[in-house]
Amino acid sequence: MGARVRFGVPSMRALRLAALALALAAAGLASPAVAGSRIKDIVAFEGVRENMLVGYGLVVGLNGSGDSLLNAPFTKQSLESMLERLGVNARAADATITTKDVAAVMVTAKLPPFAAAGAPIDATVSALGDAKSLLGGTLMVTPLLGADGQTYAVAQGTVQTGAVSASGASGASITRGVPTAGRISDGAIVEREVGFEMASMTQMRLTLRNPDFTTAGRIAQAINAAFPGCALVENPTIVAIRPPSGRDMVSFVTAVENLEVEPDAPARVVVDEVAGVVVMGDDVRISTVAIAQGNLTISVQETPQVSQPAPFSQGQTTVVSQSQLKVDEEKGKHLIVVHNGASLATLVQGLNALGVSPRDLISILQTIKAAGALQAEIQVM
Repeated sequence: MGARVRFGVPSMRALRLAALALALAAAGLASPAVAGSRIKDIVAFEGVRENMLVGYGLVVGLNGSGDSLLNAPFTKQSLESMLERLGVNARAADATITTKDVAAVMVTAKLPPFAAAGAPIDATVSALGDAKSLLGGTLMVTPLLGADGQTYAVAQGTVQTGAVSASGASGASITRGVPTAGRISDGAIVEREVGFEMASMTQMRLTLRNPDFTTAGRIAQAINAAFPGCALVENPTIVAIRPPSGRDMVSFVTAVENLEVEPDAPARVVVDEVAGVVVMGDDVRISTVAIAQGNLTISVQETPQVSQPAPFSQGQTTVVSQSQLKVDEEKGKHLIVVHNGASLATLVQGLNALGVSPRDLISILQTIKAAGALQAEIQVM
């Protein structure tokens, strides 16, 4: 008889080991890698920016909630000038204007980069006088000027405030939102384009939104890896790029802005003392330090007592104060130790164990910084 091959426990064990290895390999492949940020999300491109526009106009059609012409003479002058341009003599001796359906407003808008003539943009309308509400009013044609005094857009349309305002005959009133400011969606039309010939540029500078030497170096390294010799770090804020030979700036920027880098930032703790908000970065480290937190409350209660003299004693009625003193020390607070090099998670867990509030946390962090144990910058807003 020939040799017999046994398929027993060793073979089943081998199959199980193989299946486990495949599962671990699949888990390793499925685990997400540390993803970076696109360059377009962490920098601003030179020349690609919005431009602020501003104008002065009139809103008409208000239901008695406009400016009082006696308190806002500029509204009356603007109304008379507008009517004269339309052929109405509003300055005649018998022409007395007392309407409250008109309001003087400031109109603002942002001209997007590369906006073409005829493109619609949003406009924001804000009351300038003593108008009560702009709801339902119509903005008359208003030129919007740039910083150079040139007209770049013209606005007109119905104002939407998104607010509610009501009042009664007794003087009671209720207001939700801000009825004296509103928006006109697509209420302005671009009339003049901002000249910017990007395709003919030979160099462009990228401005980091959060300046940092390491991040600037990584951006230049990522660009030079894809396009050798096309990026140069000038300082922590500026990275200069040049398109390779035979490529225009528009197509080059299109390729550059989608490259991914891992941004870096210094360890920082941002504190908003008014709102009691604390934001800490992941790089914040704590040296060995012991923390204890507790509250000691001392209350003094004065209870006046009347002292009445005995009859026929010729005494006087007096008031005698009776004081009660109470000391209340919060219990359950212990001393915790944060070891050297502790991370943000360790610090938060330790402070949560103390049961501290956000405002107490602000004081603790400032005290740790004063002790030299907080390896981060504290920025108070």
